[in-house]
Amino acid sequence: MNDRITDPHQQADLLLYRLYRIHITSARLVVHMCESEFGITRREWRILSFLAEHEGAMSSQLAEHAMLDRARTSRTLGALATKKLVVRQPRPSDRREVHVFLSDEGRRLYNAIYPRVAAINRELAAGLDATQRQQLDAMVDALQAQADRMVAARPETPAPQDGGD
Repeated sequence: MNDRITDPHQQADLLLYRLYRIHITSARLVVHMCESEFGITRREWRILSFLAEHEGAMSSQLAEHAMLDRARTSRTLGALATKKLVVRQPRPSDRREVHVFLSDEGRRLYNAIYPRVAAINRELAAGLDATQRQQLDAMVDALQAQADRMVAARPETPAPQDGGD
């Protein structure tokens, strides 16, 4: 039996490509919902959802958590502020340091979207039984830890540049 994981013969065998295809295919459902029903882009949703988990974060921290570049994160926060979904508050002791919070409307929007994104996640995982889901969860954690070690061993590796999330 061919081991596509360690001995890929074509692009479609590459683990990174296979994971990317799963992400892009299922993310289309999230993108369509966000854009057609809620009037926000996928990047705005991504920042909004990370901000819900990291209230009061600075733009640079949100970019790091969301694995997006800082310039696009800043522009996205500007768009979210224009839509009155986030509020920026400068720190009184250093006005250059701006912390970002969800507005009431931003929190309402997050609370409307997140359960539906979680449902898409559940539907995707429904193709696996409970044991397979637990195994996959452990394997994903192991792969992330290995990816982190690989990047740490190569300090010259640039940060992610917003790969189209």
